[in-house]
Amino acid sequence: MIRSLRYLLSGFAVLSLLLSCKGGDEGTLVLRSDDDLRGLTVACTNGNYYEHKYSAREDVTVFAANSEADALQAVRQGIADVFVSDEIMLSDADMQRLGVRKALRGEESFEVAFALRKGEAVLMRQLNDFIASAPIDGIVAHWIEGAPAVPDAIPAVSPDAAPLRCITCLNMEPVCYFGDGGQWKGMDVEILQRFAASVGRSLEITFQDLGAAVIALQAGQADLVFGCLFATDERRQSVDFSDPYFRCHPAYFVLDKGAVSKISLKERLRMNFATENRWKLVADGLLETVKITFFSILLGTLLGAGICAAKRSRRRWLRGLAGLYDDFINGIPTLVLLLIMFYVVFAGSGLSGSLVAIVTFALCFASSAGSIFDTSISSVPRGQTEAGLSLGFTPLKTFAGIVFPQAMKKGLPLYAGECVSLLKNTSIVGYIAVQDLTRASDLIRSRTFDALIPLIVVTVLYFVLAWLILRLLTLFLRKK
Repeated sequence: MIRSLRYLLSGFAVLSLLLSCKGGDEGTLVLRSDDDLRGLTVACTNGNYYEHKYSAREDVTVFAANSEADALQAVRQGIADVFVSDEIMLSDADMQRLGVRKALRGEESFEVAFALRKGEAVLMRQLNDFIASAPIDGIVAHWIEGAPAVPDAIPAVSPDAAPLRCITCLNMEPVCYFGDGGQWKGMDVEILQRFAASVGRSLEITFQDLGAAVIALQAGQADLVFGCLFATDERRQSVDFSDPYFRCHPAYFVLDKGAVSKISLKERLRMNFATENRWKLVADGLLETVKITFFSILLGTLLGAGICAAKRSRRRWLRGLAGLYDDFINGIPTLVLLLIMFYVVFAGSGLSGSLVAIVTFALCFASSAGSIFDTSISSVPRGQTEAGLSLGFTPLKTFAGIVFPQAMKKGLPLYAGECVSLLKNTSIVGYIAVQDLTRASDLIRSRTFDALIPLIVVTVLYFVLAWLILRLLTLFLRKK
C-alpha cells in the first residue's frame, strides 16, 4: 500500500509540474471589442449566458467548463484564449495570484435577479416588495465597493420557522461564497438573509450547478435560485424572475504574460485547506461518501440476495421479473436514475438527498450483486448438493454449509469489484446537492481557482477507500 501510494503521489507531482508550466513567450492578448474574439477559443461555464451567446458565433470556439475555476484553468493552461464571466468575478488580488488580467469590460449590461418557480405569486410579491424597500444599494456598495456595512441588524428568526430553500449556482466572492465556519456569505446571501427574516423564515442554502438547480426549482425542491443570475428572455420561459437588484457587465480575462503567478506548494496547500478551515469540507465529504457507500452496499446486498432467489425460483414469472429488473437497471445511466429518483419519485417526500442516493445506488448494486450470486451458486457442481442431501442434510443446511461457502469464494472477487465501482459512482451525488468528496473539491476549487491540488487530494482519498474495500474483503475471504 505504502509503495503504491508513493508511486501515485510521485506521478501527481510530475503532473503538477507539467500543468504548472506556461508555454510560449507571446505578449499578453489585447482586446478592444467583442469583435476581437474572432478566431479565438472562449472559455465560459456550461449553461450560462456567455455559452449561448458565443456558441451562436461561427468565428468563435467555445470551451464550456463545469465551473468558473475550470474555465479559468483552461486559460492558464493555454487551452482557451480568454475567459468570459461577470466583471465582479475576480478581484485584483485574485488576478495577481492567478496570473491573469482583465483585458476588456463589455459594453452590455445585464439585470441580475432571483429565479423562482412559475406560479409562486405570493413569494414573488413578497420578494419584490422587499427589493423595493430594503437598503439594496447599501448592501451592494458594501460587498462590491468596500463601503461600510448596512447598520441595520438582521432580525432573529425562530429556529422552528419554515426555511426559505435556496440554491446558489455560484461559490465566489463577493456575490456568494462558502466562508469560514461553514457559513454562506456575500452580497446575495445578505439580501436573502434580510428577506427571509422579513417574512419570518430561516434561510437554507445549498450549492448546485445551474442545470440541476433549475430542475430542483421546477420540481418544487427549492423556493429560489440565485448567484448573479441574468434575467434573460430565454430563461423567463422556464422560470420567473424577481425585480432586478443589481446590474452587471461582462469581463474578458486573459493570461497576463508579465505577471508572476508561481505559488509554492506549501502556500497552495494552506490556501486550499487551512484558509477558512476548508479541510472540514473534505472531512465532511469523506464521511458522506463512506456513509453512502456502506449503506448502499448493505442494502444492495440484501436486495441482490432476493433477486438471486427470484432468478433461481421455479416460478417462471419470478424469473421473468428478475430479468426485467436487470434489463431496466442496466439500460439506464446511474446519473439519470438518480435524478429521476430525487426529482420525480421522491419529490415532496421529505427524504434527504443522502437517503435518496443510498436507495438509488442500492437498487443499481442489487442488480449486479444478484447476478454475481446467481452465477457463483451455479458454478458449484450439482453433485455437491446431492451429496449433502444423501448424507441427511436438509436443503437449507446443504446450501448454507456446502454450497454457499464454495460459491462465496468464487464470487467474492467480482463482488469486491462491484463495491469499488459503487464507491466511484457516488461521485455524482453532487447533482442532488449532497456534499460528498467530489462536491467538496468543487467547493474548494471554486473559491481558490486551484484546479489541481483539491483534485489530487480527493483522488488519493478515493484510491485509499477503494484499496481498503478490496483489502477488507480479501482478508474476509482468507478467513473463510
